[in-house]
Amino acid sequence: MRLCVKNTKNLKNTMKNTLTNKLTKSLLIAGLVFSSCTFAQTTTTKASPAPNAIGTSKNWGSVDGISMIGLVQGPSSADAQLQVACVFEYTENDIRSPQALPANLNGLVHLDEALKGELTKIRQSGQFKGHSLETILITPRAGSMSAKKLLLIGLGDRNAFTPELMASVGEVAAREAMRMDVTNFAFASDLKDAGIDSPTALVAGNVVKGIVLATRSEIYLREHNLSNTKNLEKVYLLAGPSFFEVAGSGIRDAIAEVNKK
Repeated sequence: MRLCVKNTKNLKNTMKNTLTNKLTKSLLIAGLVFSSCTFAQTTTTKASPAPNAIGTSKNWGSVDGISMIGLVQGPSSADAQLQVACVFEYTENDIRSPQALPANLNGLVHLDEALKGELTKIRQSGQFKGHSLETILITPRAGSMSAKKLLLIGLGDRNAFTPELMASVGEVAAREAMRMDVTNFAFASDLKDAGIDSPTALVAGNVVKGIVLATRSEIYLREHNLSNTKNLEKVYLLAGPSFFEVAGSGIRDAIAEVNKK
C-alpha cells in the first residue's frame, strides 16, 4: 500500500509539473507574439518619406556665389552644360546586377542606353578602367542626352570604397568643369545605381566640400592672374526619387560648414 501511495503522489507531481511547463511555454509564446506585433507596428510607423517626382528641384543653398541645386533626374536627362557621372572599375554586368537599382530607376542603365551601349563597351574593353579619380571626357552623339559633354570619373575598386573618396571626386569634377569654361554642371555619384549601399547624406556633403575646395583654389588663381576660367554659377546634384531629401540634408550641412570657413 505504501508503494501505491508513493506512486500516486509521484504521478500527481509529474502531472503538475507538466501542466506548469505547458503554461510557461504558452505565456512565453504569447509574449513573443506580442513583442513581434509591437515591433512591426513600430517599424511601420517609421516609414520613409514618399519618393519625389522626377524633375523635382530645390536650391539647397549657395557657396561663393555657386547655387547647389538638388535635382531628381538621371544623368542622361539633366539639362546642364556638362554631365559628370561616376563609375567603379568594371565587373561583369555590374550596373544590372541584383544589388543595383532596378533598371527603371538606374541612372547608369539609362546613360548606357542613351549612348547605345557605349558606356558598357568603353568600360568592358578597358578603354576606361575606372581607377580611382581617373577621368575620361566623352562627346555624346547629338540628341542622345541633354548635356553636350559627359565626364566619367573613376571610383576604383567597389570593395574598397569609402565615402571620404567623394570629396576628392567632387574636387576633380569642379576642376575639370572650370577647365572646360562651363558655368554649370550636373553631378551624379551613381553609387546606388552601381549597387553600393552608401550613406547618402555623407556622400552628398563630401561632394559639395570637394567642389568648394576646387573653386576656392581657382578663385585664388584668378586673383593672382594665374587663371582666366569662368566662375561656376550652378551645380546640379542629382539624386534618385527616394534619396532626394536625405541627400539634401547632407548638402545643407556641408554648405553651412564651408560657409563658416
